[in-house]
Amino acid sequence: MLQCARRAYAARVVPPRALARSLPTRNAGGSLAKLTVVQLPDQLPAGAGHAGTGRAYSTAAPEAVPKKKKVWDSVDEAVADVKSGDVLLSGGFGLCGTPDTLIEALSKRKDEVKDLTAVSNNVGSGELGLGKLLYTGQIGKVMASYIGGNKHFESLYLNGQISLELIPQGTLVGRLHAHAAGFPAFYTPTGASTAVEEGSIPIRLKEGGMKAGVAIPGNKKETREFNGRKFVLEPAIAGDVAFIRAWKVDEVGNCVFRYTANNFSSTMARNAKLTIVEAENIVPVGSLSPNAIHLPGIYVDRIVKATAPKQIEILTVAADADAKDEKPADPAKKAALESRHRIARRAAKELKDGYYVNLGIGMPTLVPEFLPPGVKVWLQSENGVLGMGPYPPKDKVDADIINAGKETVTLLPGSAVFDSYESFAMIRGGHIDVAILGAMQVSQAGDIANFMIPGKLVKGIGGAMDLVSNPDRTKVIVVMEHCAKDGSPKILKQCELPLTGARTVSQIITELAVFDVDRHAGELTLTELAEGVTLEEVKAKTGCDFKVSSQLGKM
Repeated sequence: MLQCARRAYAARVVPPRALARSLPTRNAGGSLAKLTVVQLPDQLPAGAGHAGTGRAYSTAAPEAVPKKKKVWDSVDEAVADVKSGDVLLSGGFGLCGTPDTLIEALSKRKDEVKDLTAVSNNVGSGELGLGKLLYTGQIGKVMASYIGGNKHFESLYLNGQISLELIPQGTLVGRLHAHAAGFPAFYTPTGASTAVEEGSIPIRLKEGGMKAGVAIPGNKKETREFNGRKFVLEPAIAGDVAFIRAWKVDEVGNCVFRYTANNFSSTMARNAKLTIVEAENIVPVGSLSPNAIHLPGIYVDRIVKATAPKQIEILTVAADADAKDEKPADPAKKAALESRHRIARRAAKELKDGYYVNLGIGMPTLVPEFLPPGVKVWLQSENGVLGMGPYPPKDKVDADIINAGKETVTLLPGSAVFDSYESFAMIRGGHIDVAILGAMQVSQAGDIANFMIPGKLVKGIGGAMDLVSNPDRTKVIVVMEHCAKDGSPKILKQCELPLTGARTVSQIITELAVFDVDRHAGELTLTELAEGVTLEEVKAKTGCDFKVSSQLGKM
């Protein structure tokens, strides 16, 4: 054992030049020794390789590597230590990168494993993803940022049959990261002066829903001011077990993720007491480049072979170039489409060449179609893409490349992919030039509400609260219809729905008009009118007072 320790110590203290040149060096006992060195691929002579092993990546003799492997033959045995009441962290975004092999194995234990707290960005779609554990009745509480894709869960929550802690997406990954890094809590601007700070979103309703009352109220948060800005204190989330899916995993647990399948996975793997990875490809030790590792093996406890197929939640493909551009025959639908295009076309004029831009779900995704000539932008998607491209042709669809709306997309030359923690550092840090979002309501002071109608609609917060958290550095533009379906104004003196952000919006673009927002004074200024729209019409359809620019223009 002493000799082994000496050899290990020697390997740690060998000067790099001695390793590179195979020079003699002193061992732990002080005497000279010559090390056996395996050359890196870029040091090998032309045409040389490693017989029988393909491309190997190592800087020391193979016998120095610990022999213990983490691969389990049985998925059922790998999940056998999950118990009732555990906090289960489940990677994935929509159905991209979800650990379905592990979830399926756990669902078989529905009679013995119950009352799980599931932590994930979302809760699957139907019976796919975490939805399977919802249908088996094994989940008692969900901590997530978005649930809009699972109607079954929405129904359970609204009827008081399950608990839900809605968490902004960047805060969710931040809370997971905090525990992984040994921090008990952290301050974030996300959610300040909203229902997240106030704790006004119930965690659980009484049986029967909102009319029966609140069973478990939301958690009110502490706040503190730094440099004139309010920040919310968010506690770390500690996981008992993490279920992760990775693309390539070696036998000691080093993981490589593929495109947007990383999302929450690497952070969750670092967090839990027990991390189990299902690998699409299990490869020998030394076959992964150290430069390519997203998740070091120290965080991984068990590895199983992934057998569940990849799923696509929303398959979107590029329009056929030969297909005719068909417009809706229904006059009402045609008018609605023209209205949405008018709004998107005007919003596109706010973007400059080279801008970094984040687009919300829905109408904002139309904006790139109307960029002015010569203007190209970098689209950022909060699930981990910078340089997002258009929808793919049918033969180029990739389940691992999706946008924040779970649609299949492409990547531009020069793009980058990363995990959710990195993504929201870009967002909260103000590195995005413009964020374009939809909204249910906006106030004259720039407050925005776009994520829920209490007791009726619970889509989730998603990444919107983070996107509006740094409005001094990221310009927030709202694109929306001027009025709701019932004809009521959506631009109000004060928002009536729970806020996504307070005093965050700088510009409002509707089918009728464009308003600039003075967030500090709490005032609106009408700057443009759409063709054929009068000032009187805008006043009648706007639920607050506003100024009119002395240079009122046309949209």
